[in-house]
Amino acid sequence: MSGSAFLPVLNGQALPLSAIPESGLEDFRQAIIQGVHDGQRLACLCADAELRLFAVLADDAAKQLRIGRTRLAQARYPSITTQCIQAHLFEREMAEQFGIVPEGHPWFKPVRFHPSWADGRDAWGRSSKPAPAVMDFFAVSGEEVHEVAVGPVHAGVIEPGHFRFQCHGETVLHLEIALGFQHRGIEKAMAGGPHPLSLKHAETVSGDATIAHAWAFCRNLEGLAGSQVPTRSEWVRGVALELERMANHVGDLGALAGDVGFLPTSSFCGRIRGDWLNLSAEVCGSRLGRDWLRPGGLRQELEPDLATRLMPRLAKAWADTQDAIALLWGAASVMNRFEAAGHVDESQAREIGLVGVAARACGIGLDVRKDHPFGPYAEHPIAPSLAESGNVHSRAWVRWLELMESHRFLSEALQGLASTPPDAAPPPLGALAPDSLCVSLTEGWRGEVLHLAVTDSIGRFARYKIVDPSFHNWFGLALAMRGEQISDFPLCNKSFNLSYCGHDL
Repeated sequence: MSGSAFLPVLNGQALPLSAIPESGLEDFRQAIIQGVHDGQRLACLCADAELRLFAVLADDAAKQLRIGRTRLAQARYPSITTQCIQAHLFEREMAEQFGIVPEGHPWFKPVRFHPSWADGRDAWGRSSKPAPAVMDFFAVSGEEVHEVAVGPVHAGVIEPGHFRFQCHGETVLHLEIALGFQHRGIEKAMAGGPHPLSLKHAETVSGDATIAHAWAFCRNLEGLAGSQVPTRSEWVRGVALELERMANHVGDLGALAGDVGFLPTSSFCGRIRGDWLNLSAEVCGSRLGRDWLRPGGLRQELEPDLATRLMPRLAKAWADTQDAIALLWGAASVMNRFEAAGHVDESQAREIGLVGVAARACGIGLDVRKDHPFGPYAEHPIAPSLAESGNVHSRAWVRWLELMESHRFLSEALQGLASTPPDAAPPPLGALAPDSLCVSLTEGWRGEVLHLAVTDSIGRFARYKIVDPSFHNWFGLALAMRGEQISDFPLCNKSFNLSYCGHDL
């Protein structure tokens, strides 16, 4: 079976459900397995209460997404994970949400530890409300082997998560990660929408990636309503996304410096990150970019006068950023620590489906802005930033390269916006197409953000699925710790800097 049953579409293109062939189960499974074997990625696999399965394969070389679907006759099927590792967490998620059992799954455990959404159907036959991280963890036995449990409460100001290490002396043999403490039920709350809170739910999937998720949500609605966003408004959205990237990358590089005790860059970046956040606040009133975007256009315009006033502030923040980061690269002790920790090789990264900074640090040139361009990136592409070693240094270096590319984009965008009048207020968005599907991708600062919307017969959300890049990448952190010193865990964890709430949804 080839992937011919999977319909090729573009990023943000809506289509009727009737246009997507409904495959038989085995054809659906083999299309996913063969597609990934041929170099595509499993960007999304999800289910709904009617036992419909939807899959999105990303064919990055062809700049296309391939959509497939099937319907189960019963709430169980042969697991795909045994032949396609990229499906492992998606299958556990479908089991937890709708009680659909992937028979033969090699690591069949809950993902977020919430009750099943399907009445009377629980994949594990649980009768009581589950609690996060209450499960059997993988254990290693042997002389001098011991177990270390970390979290969910941590020493730093970070989100809650539980990390269970199997160690021999100081060396980590295995790390298992249990999340779910931040579960808020966002996907379930989106059902029946869009409603007045839907955009707010999208913005708060992961608060530090507000623009990336809000933009993906808006593009889904615009695709389903057949609405076109004016070119200037798309440029403003690009400014919002790149400012979000600048603030978070600067913060991460400072935090990495702090984790190895290099306080100059740590201290400087703590302040400079605020300068980048304040540029967003100057436009929309929120340092996190809340209420900047809305379906059809912008909630807060970036007028020419404001663009002109932002340019010198952009130059000042960039000059300070360069000075602070230069100190980091010039410290031999920092480089020694960065280069010796947290390695993931390219073959591992491809096999498990890493995305974003973590993938590019392994030499994999994935970037939605290039592979599935949206907004202004089609006519003004971003060059992917790559490293090769797949270690902490590579993940830091990719961030630095991306800072330079984002600064270039921001300089050009503000100059253009300063000389063009704002768009007229867009008309209200029309009704969403009924019985349709739309998949929208953006490239957030962590990586690929995916939103999938399926509408019912009256154009409301029958299913809304969100995939934060952290969902793909948490397993990469676990692999990066194998054979490492357990004392390097904070440094490795920070180099990925994944979202707990973005995973937990």
